[in-house]
Amino acid sequence: MTTLQCISPIDSSVFAERTCATAPEAGAMIARARAAQKAWAARPLEDRVALVRAGVAALGAMGDEVVTEIARMMGRPVRYGGEFGGVNERASYMADIAAEALAPIVAEDSASFERRIEREPHGLVLVIAPWNYPYLTAINTVAPALIAGNAVILKHATQTLLAGERMVAAFTSAGVPAEVFQNIFLDHTTTEDLLAAKAFDFVNFTGSVAAGRRIERAAAGTFTPLGLELGGKDPGYVMEDADLDAAVETLIDGAMFNSGQCCCGIERIYVHESLFDAFVEKAVALVKGYKLGDPLDPDTTIGPMANARFAAQVRAQIDAAVAAGATAHIPTFAADDVGCYLTPQILTGVDHSMEVMREESFGPVVGIMPVSSDAEAISLMNDSPYGLTAALWTTDAARAAVIGAQIDTGTVFMNRCDYLDPALCWTGCKDTGRGAALSVLGFHALTRPKSYHLKKA
Repeated sequence: MTTLQCISPIDSSVFAERTCATAPEAGAMIARARAAQKAWAARPLEDRVALVRAGVAALGAMGDEVVTEIARMMGRPVRYGGEFGGVNERASYMADIAAEALAPIVAEDSASFERRIEREPHGLVLVIAPWNYPYLTAINTVAPALIAGNAVILKHATQTLLAGERMVAAFTSAGVPAEVFQNIFLDHTTTEDLLAAKAFDFVNFTGSVAAGRRIERAAAGTFTPLGLELGGKDPGYVMEDADLDAAVETLIDGAMFNSGQCCCGIERIYVHESLFDAFVEKAVALVKGYKLGDPLDPDTTIGPMANARFAAQVRAQIDAAVAAGATAHIPTFAADDVGCYLTPQILTGVDHSMEVMREESFGPVVGIMPVSSDAEAISLMNDSPYGLTAALWTTDAARAAVIGAQIDTGTVFMNRCDYLDPALCWTGCKDTGRGAALSVLGFHALTRPKSYHLKKA
């Protein structure tokens, strides 16, 4: 019997622990979900929408308790509040568009024929959620999956061990049937065995490329559809006509917020050579003003990384870059403990021979390079195995569109970054993964088309 432990990055204490389900226990949960799913899907869409909205509201009502819990589990400072604003925005948008997104596509409705395409739920959806934004990431799939008529089993990351329990408790307290939305604790082996046995009808995973590959291998040959949001190395490009202050403030926040532990966080910045020195000067001054410390302290602006091994990886990238000639601009903060508490860092003198500019960091470090042209910037932005988002800074929307069309990425931003718009498809390319979340396409991913060709006469 495997026990999962959430080790708090605040003080390395065991904050929570739970026992993993055995294979028979997991099988029983799956059987209950499957038995309840048909009746759930048969309920009127407006009922499912109302219950999901109520579940989201119940989650939001947990308030400060959840905020403190997140800080203890993964280190985000309490000053930033919880994730309810984004959770509510995403779930509400998907609820608002559900009737239209799930409506039949009618090809003909005549005296002779009725021809239409319906959207039918897959059945049982497994959501494997990450720790960095434990509620925001999970809601992307949980809300539309339930609205579309699926049953959902949620497996959350060990680092945010209690988030799945809280989410399920909120939704069931609001009236979502307990069998339709369940939380499960699983070890990797049992998870892979269930995938190989085709226990689920759709699997959504957010996490590392390595873990995504394990999921693909486990599900190989089962034809189970997968939604995979994996690594990222998102670039920002600051053109010569950009609003410099806005670019610095937004891109550096996009690189450092949540201690850099964001799927679409900015990990590399290319600045037109005419603005490079000024950009770096302002960025360094901004980061030097951060306060690294206990995330429970309301004065803390940047907390510890979620796990010491994550911080060790970022430190190794920084050290290797400096050894290869890069310049680190931020002196070591007093709270840096060579463990989870890591000084946020800005690097210049970097190039693409360095791991910090090519491989995912997922921590509070960003490399900044000067460029002389759009062509050079495009080449560098595309020189990556990942493709989630890219942020372009210019006053010329037409220019941004032309450049955006040449970037291998899932989302192109102009004059903003690190944001997920629920009206737009959240997707990536290359090693960032495959599939679609949110928007109308998110509903399409969580349902399958079913055609009706009815000859009347």
